[in-house]
Amino acid sequence: MRFIADFHLHSKFSRATSKEMEVETLARWAKKKGIALIGTGDFTHPIYFAELRSKLDPLGNGLFKLRKGDQGIQYILTTEVSNIYTQNGKVRRIHTLIFAPSFEVAEAIRSKLGNLGKLSSDGRPIFSFTAKELAKMILDISVDCLIIPAHAWTPWFSIFGANSGFDSIEECFGELSPHIHAIETGLSSDPEMNWRWSALDSITLLSNSDAHSPNRLGREANAFDCALDYQEIAETIRKKDRKKLLFTIEFFPEEGKYHYDGHRQCGVIFSPSQTKANQHLCPNCRKKLTVGVMHRVEELADRTEGFIPKNAIPSIHLIPLEEIIAEVLNVRVGTKTVESEYERLIERGGSEFRILLDATPDELASFIPPNILEGIVRMRQGKVSIVPGHDGVYGKIDLFPERKGVEESKEQLKLF
Repeated sequence: MRFIADFHLHSKFSRATSKEMEVETLARWAKKKGIALIGTGDFTHPIYFAELRSKLDPLGNGLFKLRKGDQGIQYILTTEVSNIYTQNGKVRRIHTLIFAPSFEVAEAIRSKLGNLGKLSSDGRPIFSFTAKELAKMILDISVDCLIIPAHAWTPWFSIFGANSGFDSIEECFGELSPHIHAIETGLSSDPEMNWRWSALDSITLLSNSDAHSPNRLGREANAFDCALDYQEIAETIRKKDRKKLLFTIEFFPEEGKYHYDGHRQCGVIFSPSQTKANQHLCPNCRKKLTVGVMHRVEELADRTEGFIPKNAIPSIHLIPLEEIIAEVLNVRVGTKTVESEYERLIERGGSEFRILLDATPDELASFIPPNILEGIVRMRQGKVSIVPGHDGVYGKIDLFPERKGVEESKEQLKLF
């Protein structure tokens, strides 16, 4: 069966995270999005873990369902850990996803990590030992766990980040590297960028939302065709099985907030070549530029842009439906106008991914206003204009750079 999974998100116990990030609300949003399997996030946090144990029932296959409420959504135990340490004379800041197959394994992980740091301070706990030591601890507890470097190219907190990362998986994890079967590409990169580096050919490229609020769920995700079963999903990831991992769902990477280089205080956005020409300095204030994901990929790539490996798993680039509605109406995401139109479309269309991925234009035309439908079609065709994100600022994506205005679009809403 085909299903969509989003493994990386956070609970309300993580910093800068919505108070609505708890399992019942996540289930409601997963249903709206068309996601069948979601990570719990933050199982290391003591209060949240107690909530998970009281609210989720094991299904006997390494996955879980709500004890009360909508039981159509399934959960997988996940968490993210931050390791900040010095190696080879450089400060490293590495974020890692951990998948656990049972409450018992998750509890053993919590017990081990709780002896080495304060788990209650943040849903994503911070430790001063190495990512390699973390991997060994987890694997010593259970070889069924998955260890996946998170948002692998982000400048500040990732395995390949320009400011604190490494130049290879082996440099980070040493002799444990064979146990690293996947990386998370992150919002500012996509599989096409990662295909340029042959060192990643055997690595499964996953995409997740890293959601801090419910409506961000599924902004990146993974489409599987296998049983909803922990071991089968884990084996699909380990083997990079194209028959069972169908495709990943991606941001347009330019929209990610670290795609290009730049300095947000001075409004400077640079391509890698422009950064090199300016000696990595802001031309206005002469401070060091934040080197983004594209620049870092260029440094490590050994293939030209456009190269496709033989075993590449496809990707599909989408724009969240709320963003399409907001652009058409020229209002912000989160306004009542956008929320009410989003809810109407989901009620008619079944789910966001059915609208964005699967339904034909003729099907959509029966309930979607023409300008919103045109935005969806343009997105599917990749006809987008983007000012790249940089230095922590999201990119600005535009489906209608030539559009006449929004009054006509607002009038069209009244017809539906």
